[in-house]
Amino acid sequence: MLQPVELLPEDLGDLAEVIPGHEPELKVSIPRIPISEPELGQTIIPVCEPTLGGNESRYVLDCLNTNWISSAGKYIPLFEQGFSRQAGCEHGIACVSGTAALHLIMAALGLEPGDEVIIPTFSMVATAYAVSYTGARPVFVDSERRTWNMDIRQIEAKITDRTKAIIVVHTYGHPVDMDAVLEIAEKHNLYVVEDAAEAHGAEYKGRLVGSLGDAAAFSFYANKIITTGEGGMVTTNDPQLAEVVRTLRDHAFSKERHFWHKYIGYSFRMTNLQAAIGLAQTEQMEGFVERRRRNSLLYSSLLQDVPGLSLPKEEPWARNVYWMYGLLVEDEFGLSRDELRRHLAGRGIETRTFFIPMHLQPIYHAGYRGERYPVAEDLCRRGLYLPSSSSLSEQEIEFVVQVVKACRTG
Repeated sequence: MLQPVELLPEDLGDLAEVIPGHEPELKVSIPRIPISEPELGQTIIPVCEPTLGGNESRYVLDCLNTNWISSAGKYIPLFEQGFSRQAGCEHGIACVSGTAALHLIMAALGLEPGDEVIIPTFSMVATAYAVSYTGARPVFVDSERRTWNMDIRQIEAKITDRTKAIIVVHTYGHPVDMDAVLEIAEKHNLYVVEDAAEAHGAEYKGRLVGSLGDAAAFSFYANKIITTGEGGMVTTNDPQLAEVVRTLRDHAFSKERHFWHKYIGYSFRMTNLQAAIGLAQTEQMEGFVERRRRNSLLYSSLLQDVPGLSLPKEEPWARNVYWMYGLLVEDEFGLSRDELRRHLAGRGIETRTFFIPMHLQPIYHAGYRGERYPVAEDLCRRGLYLPSSSSLSEQEIEFVVQVVKACRTG
């Protein structure tokens, strides 16, 4: 029987203080309804929820009425074509999750045990998982403080003769400085893969995220800018890579005969029902992005003068889509990040901590013992994100800010 990997505070030493506390209990549990100002504080404001206001119902009903509910049907290619265009790519391959999308890319690139892939330690664990699934080894790089993305200046020091690829993560919707990464990759003959799970519609120097490397992986989990409930997609401009990914997604069935397999494949297909929702969401994607950006501008304008809070940045060459509105709680604020979260939860405001770095995860810690990534560790200790749904109202944002300001004691 598989047993969990336990990691005790004494195993982490002084790093134990970096690990977030337990999730605070949301004190208000009245079901959420369209909210008016007097009701603020009497209902939960979720950290993120989907916005389903387009053709989702009509397209799903069409699937039900025509009996096309599994992994075939017209909505799958329509969604793939529509979304890949939104990412500036020729090819899109829909699958069951963003993690599966990354896994398919790693498998299609031919990664195997002994290979290494450079990734940021400050990421959601799926980035590391996708590498580990192939038997290859993730190699971690710290973050830089301004955008919280991978510190590109540290990449070359991590390259060895076993390095095969670099995975960049467009953290919380802000693009990585891709030209610098691509220059390093070309110099060392490495693949570049974009983990764009959080960055639908983001742009780098006018170019769309998802089209900048050899391939990219997007997530359509319910908290993403567009959603299919669960789901993901690989985007690429490489027709050969697209063909291999498409084959691996479907048990690696061969075209010339059924039940004939030339690769080890996966059952990673998306259903027509999910794709129907995805197509309807894609039709609204630009509006969702603009609302996320609008929410960020309002948050920043209301919080910019609060001492002890470090707010998210946008480089002049970037279009940040602010998947989540993240901030850092500094000592000057007077409360710790976890204390602030508890106060917000007590008023029905849901938050999330920043990612716990990969080198501190129980499943990876033993293999990276002694490695330190101070920026990622500090982001983990201080960072949280506030409610960030595309459907968030100005009144809800103002209420969240009011509660945050009332908590400050510094």
